[in-house]
Amino acid sequence: MVTDRYGNPLHECTQETAAHLDRAVESLLHFSPEVEQAVAGALASAPTSPVAQSFAAYLGALGTEPGDTVAARRTFDRFTAGLDVSALPLRERLHVAAAGAWLAGDLTRASGLLEELSLECPRDALALAVGHQLDFFTGDSVRLRDRVGGALSAWDAAEPHRGLVLGMYAFGLEESGHYRLAEEAGLAAVEQNPRDVWAIHAVVHTYEMQGRVAEGIGYLDARRDDWARGNYLNVHNWWHYALYALEAGDTDTALGIYDAALHNDQSAGLAMELLDAAALLWRIRLAGGDSGARCGVLADAWEARADPPFYAFNDVHAVMSYVGAGRLGEAERLIADRRRWLAQGGADTVTNRRMTADIGLPACEALLAHGRGDHAAVVELLWPLRRRFHEFGGSHAQRDALQKTLLDSALASGRQDLARALISERIGLRPDSSYNWSARARLADSLGDTAQASTARDRARRAAETAAESLPTVP
Repeated sequence: MVTDRYGNPLHECTQETAAHLDRAVESLLHFSPEVEQAVAGALASAPTSPVAQSFAAYLGALGTEPGDTVAARRTFDRFTAGLDVSALPLRERLHVAAAGAWLAGDLTRASGLLEELSLECPRDALALAVGHQLDFFTGDSVRLRDRVGGALSAWDAAEPHRGLVLGMYAFGLEESGHYRLAEEAGLAAVEQNPRDVWAIHAVVHTYEMQGRVAEGIGYLDARRDDWARGNYLNVHNWWHYALYALEAGDTDTALGIYDAALHNDQSAGLAMELLDAAALLWRIRLAGGDSGARCGVLADAWEARADPPFYAFNDVHAVMSYVGAGRLGEAERLIADRRRWLAQGGADTVTNRRMTADIGLPACEALLAHGRGDHAAVVELLWPLRRRFHEFGGSHAQRDALQKTLLDSALASGRQDLARALISERIGLRPDSSYNWSARARLADSLGDTAQASTARDRARRAAETAAESLPTVP
């Protein structure tokens, strides 16, 4: 029987198909664009292969692009029409079921099916990688950690791809708050595979979450040749670099990164890139910085997409762009459209309905209220949700934009009690963050405590100067 490189049997596959699938999985683990060509090769050599067809379906959904997902669903439906799924081997059966569930909008069910598959086949790298991304999209940090952790013991230390699995585990550890273990796992993964951009990304997250800005900058610079181009994650890792620049008080460098890597005339307008661009400009706005005409250009890019209700996380970042550009009417229209969609009911895209109703829509409304200067409304909307933001996906670092919005409005609306608690929480976790100490200074000003304000500003200045010493040139 034909098997893949990990020893998993392949139903309806030739040796040629197995080679294509092995190359596709390796490319997926490296976030390499070559994955699309490799999957196409697998389908051409074995169009009835359930694994190849499921892989193609996963690719259609991974980018959170509505059009790609609709096209993938049509193709997958043609494949499964008349297919006796119950007659397939267990591995293929679960892959087909998971792909179908994701294309139907039930990310939670797809995630559970792939976890079941990983219990049966812990060396199925495709199931681990896709399940890992589903955990990220649904904000399930515990499963993000344990799905891979539960399979890791099946990967021998001599296995060349064990490091790629370890890189996924590092990110799960980081999102679960195990920063020391995450850093160790991520560094070990990169040692085995220097171009493991997901593991590099995991290490960068550990520094971000601890406020270790100078180390984060130094690490990204040392490995720039490995992550900065030629992969699907390079824009996102440049976004992390820009966050470090903001902590260093260097808005010009952050905007230089924005122009060179996040959004420019050559950008493809993909949701994953636009949301990073929106998240950076929103943070600059909250910090009182000026991004010039960039918000308007970015809002144009979001408007041109005319996305239907698909992924609430993307909707929130579209609204950030509209509000940042002062185009409140467009933000209002998106919010009204999502309200109508929720009112219509129905069982389609069940995961996004829950995300939109519980987190996405209130977050969009809060961003709009912030744009109107109604900071009391922002607090009313976000304060009850602040420990539930993970329910609509993304990472802690990404969702921090909403936490900062809440803090900004707590200060602006005179809710000094809430602001004090939020700032205290932040400084406890990141005591060397210039942003956190600047917020402490702002609170002290509102309380009339000039001595504490001066001390806090001095801490902010010193933290920024320390970080700035590590900043070289932009891309």
